[in-house]
Amino acid sequence: MHANSTLYARRRAANFAFIALSLGAALFGLVWLAFILGALLKDGIAALGPHLFTEVTPPPGAEGGLINAIFGSVVMSLGAVLLGTPIGLFAGTYLAEYARHGRLSFVVRFVNDILLSAPSIVIGLFIYELIVVPMGHFSAIAGAVALTVIVIPVVIRTTENMLLLVPNGLREAAAALGAPRSYVIKLVTWKAAQAGIITGVLLAVARIAGETAPLLFTALNNQFMSTDITKPIASLPVVIFQYALSPYEDWHKLAWAGALLVTATVLTLSIIARLLEKKRT
Repeated sequence: MHANSTLYARRRAANFAFIALSLGAALFGLVWLAFILGALLKDGIAALGPHLFTEVTPPPGAEGGLINAIFGSVVMSLGAVLLGTPIGLFAGTYLAEYARHGRLSFVVRFVNDILLSAPSIVIGLFIYELIVVPMGHFSAIAGAVALTVIVIPVVIRTTENMLLLVPNGLREAAAALGAPRSYVIKLVTWKAAQAGIITGVLLAVARIAGETAPLLFTALNNQFMSTDITKPIASLPVVIFQYALSPYEDWHKLAWAGALLVTATVLTLSIIARLLEKKRT
């Protein structure tokens, strides 16, 4: 009896120690997050104004905004989603519905895992050699393709995981009614996993929203408003990077405002993704 009491007390002490360490680590991270968000809100809100959404990035010492950078980010992110989502959707569907245990599926998953963990600067260099060098100049097309390579593995992984959660009974019931496999996937499994797949797309958008390195090698930047996707184009992450390193105070204010916009966008997308995930559950 005494040995059991000692063992129980030791386990309780160990459990308390691990809970305390976990709580301490969480609080440590939250404290630094609070400092970062506090500085971002303090300096970012002070720099907000109508000019931010109506004027282009200015030269040093002049008034200006970020409309060209916002437009460039939206164009490249939208292009990446339009290109990457169908590829990721169909590849994830293949892995979940047609080749769960095949050799090819093992290779696809392995390559997808590598892409998920690959540094974005490596992707930027790859697209630079693949598109920028043959074209002879930077462009919004190259930037969108670089972001597409980041979007695809996220959508593949999410789509596969969501489809694997769909009960096989739904597939069997549809097949028993005589529905072809393509109709079963399109009308049953995709519909059942719809919220989860959309969540994956939103998470992919949140990931590319703040990517800077691949755009430095592909889209570069543009001080003016440009709608030509075959030419260099501005983007919020690149403008924030360049303005934050500059010696000009007015550029620093625009960098803080841009950082606040990117953070607010990522936070909004993350909240929507959580709500969709909760609805799916």
